[in-house]
Amino acid sequence: MGGASENLQNKMESQEQAVFLRKKVSLLRTVSFLIGTIVGSGIFISPKGILINSGNVGTSLVIWLACGVLSMLGALSYADLGTSIKKSGGHYIYLLETLGPLPAFVRLWCEIIVIRPAITAVVGLSFGRYIVEPFFAPCEAPALAVKLLTAAGVSLVVYINSCSVSWTARIQVVLTVFKLAALGLIIVPGMMALAQGRFENFQNAFDSSTVTYDRIPLAFYSGMFAYSGWFYMNFVTEEIINPERTIPLAIITSLIIVTILYLLVNVAYYTVLTADDVLASSAVAVTFGDRTMKGFSSVIQILVALSCLGAITGGLFAASRVFFVASRENQWPALFSMIHVRHHTPLPAVLLMYPLVILMIFIGDLYGLLNLNSFPRWLFMGLVTAGLIRHQYKRPDIHRPFKVPVIIPGIFSVMCLFIVVTSLYSDPINTGIGCALTLSGVPVYYLTVYRPQRPAWCRKALDLFTVKLQILMEVVQQEIVTY
Repeated sequence: MGGASENLQNKMESQEQAVFLRKKVSLLRTVSFLIGTIVGSGIFISPKGILINSGNVGTSLVIWLACGVLSMLGALSYADLGTSIKKSGGHYIYLLETLGPLPAFVRLWCEIIVIRPAITAVVGLSFGRYIVEPFFAPCEAPALAVKLLTAAGVSLVVYINSCSVSWTARIQVVLTVFKLAALGLIIVPGMMALAQGRFENFQNAFDSSTVTYDRIPLAFYSGMFAYSGWFYMNFVTEEIINPERTIPLAIITSLIIVTILYLLVNVAYYTVLTADDVLASSAVAVTFGDRTMKGFSSVIQILVALSCLGAITGGLFAASRVFFVASRENQWPALFSMIHVRHHTPLPAVLLMYPLVILMIFIGDLYGLLNLNSFPRWLFMGLVTAGLIRHQYKRPDIHRPFKVPVIIPGIFSVMCLFIVVTSLYSDPINTGIGCALTLSGVPVYYLTVYRPQRPAWCRKALDLFTVKLQILMEVVQQEIVTY
């Protein structure tokens, strides 16, 4: 009896010392991650983008609501996938399991060269702008100062993600509180003004003469960008405690909360500001604060900046798991499926995007980056939910703790593909570049994955290089299977 107890204790100690990604993400942390990642810079920069492309206040509010409903359809579909396919990796692993290796690799390729660097740069530039502007008011902040502070903020986030999963999760909870405080400072004054009868900015809200129908898809791009982030928990399924319950509950709860908050924030904006005020503003939340709280508008700016920092933290935390899983599936170099021996974080995967993010921060334009990354992002989300439909018919025997009717992924897929196709007409340059970068993944797949025949000297050199980096970073392969 004593021997059995000792063996059990030895086994537990051995598992405690083993290198693998632990389940440390609880329901509270999951909801905090989702709200903290969804509520980033989008609600503070997208109102202008939606208004420009929709043409009037009423249509813009309808688009905000439509984007929330559309996101909920996608979220329910992803909850189905996340509870039936237990691997981390989100879009990538779902495409791999439902549509095959080529679409999965092209999605991975886009994540690395377009989607993640562009999104991080967009949110990061918003962070830099909101932090720097109070120091230069009433003048415009120098672009270089914004970019330098953005680079510093991104570097800090990468460092935290590299050091500890627990610290990343705790910081995300704290930053989520700051985000909600920022939204509260906008909603409360706005609702008070509405209660006082300030309806003048909503007169002729649906003036059809100002609607620009050919640019509606770009308005949806801005709106869906503000809601994006509801899928991030699917990237880290293996690290979630009780994922079969936690993923659906967290996704649905978070999106309902965010949709209500976004509608209230936009009503508050348009109660205090005219449409022209919104279009003329480079930072809508700051302009709103100047009108409602005079000397305290800088508080809103700081809270908004922290909100953006939280979105970057959650986004990098989730995206690094995509590269980790792709490496584990032999579609990316082996180094990126390794874990730090002490911190138990996928260090190489976390560091992978850092150089490209910094590059896009210094050369990119905020709205151009937004449209550039939106094409591949929403194309593949439509393909993921189309893959769910195929998966339901092809593998009806799989246990599905949370199953959605086929009409839900069907509507989401059609809407995503419709937005993607029409955006090529609305903004052919940026979306065309996004399309070209997406298609560039096809020859890369056939050269590196489908027929990976390399000379012996090349394989030896790569193996030696991998070992040297492994020693430098103190990383090893995962020792316990977590899926």
